[in-house]
Amino acid sequence: MLIPHPLLGPRDAQEFTYLGDASLLNRPDGRAEGALDAFNRHVYLRDNPMGVHRELWFHEQGDRSWLVVTRNTVTHEILGAELARDVALAQKGGAK
Repeated sequence: MLIPHPLLGPRDAQEFTYLGDASLLNRPDGRAEGALDAFNRHVYLRDNPMGVHRELWFHEQGDRSWLVVTRNTVTHEILGAELARDVALAQKGGAK
């Protein structure tokens, strides 16, 4: 499986470590009311979707970047990859 790294081009998936659902970028506010329950749900209660899914991958054996990879979990087809930093900034409405 090749992952299209946005900076380095196609890289073998063996260079990466899969970290889970990309929604992990949306951590709950630790100071908010009910933060403990929110973190428990955030860490332990996840969907296991079938089909197109956004995932976090860490380029452990490369430039050590975090990527959000869009992948079909049925066919393992990689549909795209973005730097996780850019995705997080876009979700918060920030500039790159």
